[in-house]
Amino acid sequence: MKKTIWKSIGAILTGFILAAFLSIATDMILNLTNIVNMESFKDNSAIIILFVIIYRFIYNVMGCYLTSKLAPNKPMKHALIIGVIGTVFALLGSIAMWDKAVAWYNISVILISLPSAWVGAKLFMMRKSKKETSN
Repeated sequence: MKKTIWKSIGAILTGFILAAFLSIATDMILNLTNIVNMESFKDNSAIIILFVIIYRFIYNVMGCYLTSKLAPNKPMKHALIIGVIGTVFALLGSIAMWDKAVAWYNISVILISLPSAWVGAKLFMMRKSKKETSN
């Protein structure tokens, strides 16, 4: 296989793992401190559920930013691959756990995957462009 394919796979895996790790770690901390009830997620207040959606969006942006930075070429394409993977996982997770959370949460996690991937890549590309013009 070409060296760039391995770099692409590594970039995608690294960004995906970062976002997943941050989300899971934050979920665990919030559950341990009794801020979020992960056992009965639908019993949380709307504000708490919205907070979870927001930090997951931010973590997805961070993961896709990192993927874009590590990508050997086409940073947006690499980030959007994570967005598609995230959408599929969110869809499958929502189907499997539909009764564990309120419907708008399940729908939200599906809907944020692609936009957060786009934002992460766009932020990287804007920052890279800004650096190149300042040099």
